[in-house]
Amino acid sequence: MVASRWKSPVFVVAVFFLFVLLKKSSFHNTSPQSSTIPTRPAEPPTHQNNDFHWSNVPQRYPVTSIQSLPVSVSGSMPEIQHVFPKETSAEKAIRLSRLEAVKGNFTHAWSAYKQYAWLHDEVKPISNGSQDPFGGWAATLVDSLDTLWIMNLHTDFKEAVEAITSINFHDCALDELNIFETTIRYLGGFLSAYDLSGGKYPLLLEKATEMGDMLYKAFDTPNRLPVMRWNFKDGIKGVPQVASNNTLVSEIGSLSLEFTRLSQVTGNMKYFDAIQRVMDQFEDQQANTKLPGMWPIVVNAKNGDFTGYTGFTIGGMADSLYEYLPKQHMLLGGATQQYRRMYDYSMTAIKRNIFFRPMTKGGEDIRLAGQVDTDGKTPVMELKIDPEAQHLGCFAGGMVAIAGKIFENDADLELGKKLVEGCLWGYDIMPLGVMPEIMHTIPCKDVKNCPWDEKKWLDQVNQAYDGEENVEVKVKKHHLPPGVVKVDDPRYILRPEAIESIFILYRITGDQTLRERAWNMFNNIIKHTLTEVAHAGLDDCTVENPPKSDRMESFWLAETLKYFYLIFEEESVVNLDEYVLNTEAHAFKRPK
Repeated sequence: MVASRWKSPVFVVAVFFLFVLLKKSSFHNTSPQSSTIPTRPAEPPTHQNNDFHWSNVPQRYPVTSIQSLPVSVSGSMPEIQHVFPKETSAEKAIRLSRLEAVKGNFTHAWSAYKQYAWLHDEVKPISNGSQDPFGGWAATLVDSLDTLWIMNLHTDFKEAVEAITSINFHDCALDELNIFETTIRYLGGFLSAYDLSGGKYPLLLEKATEMGDMLYKAFDTPNRLPVMRWNFKDGIKGVPQVASNNTLVSEIGSLSLEFTRLSQVTGNMKYFDAIQRVMDQFEDQQANTKLPGMWPIVVNAKNGDFTGYTGFTIGGMADSLYEYLPKQHMLLGGATQQYRRMYDYSMTAIKRNIFFRPMTKGGEDIRLAGQVDTDGKTPVMELKIDPEAQHLGCFAGGMVAIAGKIFENDADLELGKKLVEGCLWGYDIMPLGVMPEIMHTIPCKDVKNCPWDEKKWLDQVNQAYDGEENVEVKVKKHHLPPGVVKVDDPRYILRPEAIESIFILYRITGDQTLRERAWNMFNNIIKHTLTEVAHAGLDDCTVENPPKSDRMESFWLAETLKYFYLIFEEESVVNLDEYVLNTEAHAFKRPK
């Protein structure tokens, strides 16, 4: 559970939503052989209703006009990816051995999914069972389709594609569906696999369209703002629905890539129109929030008010909203400047009030992302940052670096590097070499001059933890490295954000040291998360022999291992000048 962050009552609401979301939602230098994935008899498909089609479900509040995709201009986007020199034979041998180690760990986990959880959402990596937190539509299978293709596991890819014929999007394991998670994992997974396989498997587009038609029904409200926690069965019945007055901003603001790509490949503009209406509201209200330029973590979608709440972050509950602004600009081929305007405006506030330099014992000039609470009355220059660093916030380095390239801003590229270094520091200083979910640090008052202050660190540790114990005892008891004041949430749930940004920065800069550091990170993670059949999240990554949770999120195969693989793969594979990656690491073809 996330520790209390905001002083205002709104954060209680946000924490509740995060709790609901989380509830729903190598082996060093050797690895299992990637070519020995066991086969398994296909389970019988769920009951079919061939007469039902989401596209035939009537809209209670139909739109009267539909916006079309803007027309992009060929060659209008700067190139992103570094031009890499030819590698030596020795470099290639090392790279390929590491590539195989990552692939072996993928096949190790995929084998468990095939054997113990086929057509379920997730495999349980300790009890060898299964669970269905995302509707029971084979989330791990769909989420992993493009990874299978990228890793040249084409036999398994074809078998998985054949299996999706039995997935029925008119029958759901949940009473309430998370529209955001469904969009990024399922719709994103189908579209990416379709794009990467060159459109050779039309069933993927059929399923993407079927999913898109289902999700489109969640937009059938009086103001066309979607119901993000959606009663699936009521949607089928045509029960009147309204959007929630407490909606997480990351969820309602992170649908644009998937809906846009679906319109691009199908030619049906209703999907783009649906999300463009939402993003137009974000832009219209961007200057009117309590921290102009940013949006609060909770918005009132029922009344269409995105300005009322007081907590601001780019971490959990807000992250992908900002991530998608430059990426949507890329996916549209720069055809409109809207998303660049929104990104630039948001970065003014983020640089001033969210990014900070933490005080470190080694004096590293790095950046982390914190958060701030404001009622809108305190001058923005006087707001006090809460220096809570989240693993989720580690996506920021990649986002800022990409934006620095596409918007030709060298200063932002340098900022992106410092943000990546910040999360690398978060890994390097921890006892197991793995960064926890949430930790507090000490923000520097002067980013140019920030000497280490041992007394200041210990004083803040003392304040962070109650009790009469000596502060040195508290440091040892809570496994705190110098510079970390508190570990608020010691879990590591197989998250991808750090390696995501390392991969992006590597592809942009060509810095070979990033590959070495990624390899070290990979080995530390595998060492502690490996189970007999798969990989498991850690309940506490600050202690030796960390306890494991009986869960392997689908993003472990869809994102984390994919990024580790791609950083050691040839740079032509998922070239950043050809693809844009959604927040679940699904690659969408960019317009030429």
